[in-house]
Amino acid sequence: MSSTKYNYNKLADTHVLILGGTSGLGFAVAKACLAHSARITISSSSSLRIGSTIKKLVSEFPDCKERINYYPCDLSRETSEQEIESLFSQVGIVDHIVYTAADALPLMPLGDITREKIIAGVQMRLIAPILVAKIGSRYLTPGPESSLTLTSGGISERPTENWTIVAGVMGGVNSAVRNLALEMKPVRVNAVSPGLVDTEMWDATFEKEEKDTAFRALGEKHLTGRIASADEVAEAYLYLMKDSNVTGRVISSDSGSGIV
Repeated sequence: MSSTKYNYNKLADTHVLILGGTSGLGFAVAKACLAHSARITISSSSSLRIGSTIKKLVSEFPDCKERINYYPCDLSRETSEQEIESLFSQVGIVDHIVYTAADALPLMPLGDITREKIIAGVQMRLIAPILVAKIGSRYLTPGPESSLTLTSGGISERPTENWTIVAGVMGGVNSAVRNLALEMKPVRVNAVSPGLVDTEMWDATFEKEEKDTAFRALGEKHLTGRIASADEVAEAYLYLMKDSNVTGRVISSDSGSGIV
């Protein structure tokens, strides 16, 4: 009887481009990809942050220096399409694209919302990801083994005061994922929908004591009894890269918060 050797590490020797790979979920995905023997390219708007991130990655994975590359790309501007074109022309062919890039959350009461604030809130979380899909589709290795993974959020399912702009954007990401999966087939398109995750973003929003108190109270309401770390949620991105049979889906990694 013939047998085939099972591929236990489907990310080994693949090339993963991570937009927003210098902090939070993106940095956690970068570490996980290196641990799975992938080659990574990280991108961020800040060359300074990229340099600091490379140092941290090389410190943690000293044997992986040759598997780490980087290019700056500012996704926040009206010229983001040209920036993305330039990025991919330098990066070349990739097997997976992971999009975790984001700016400060546009949280505000309904009465404070303006057209300009809506447009600003949409740029990094919906406009840029769709442009990445458009341009990146020409650089992804053809076939269902390749993927684009976007980032959504649990707010699309559970309304919260002051989150109207973010909720609208995340709902748009969820819908776009399904349509992109159709338009980019056989390359797969999915999204991860995190719940509350302990990342640097919250350190800039709250004082440490205020954050610790809020996270402790919110964590007790989660089925897991805690707030997730970025490393934990990164596993959802790995799954979507490795499972060549899943496309057009939004996968929640939310500590069970979505059902309580």
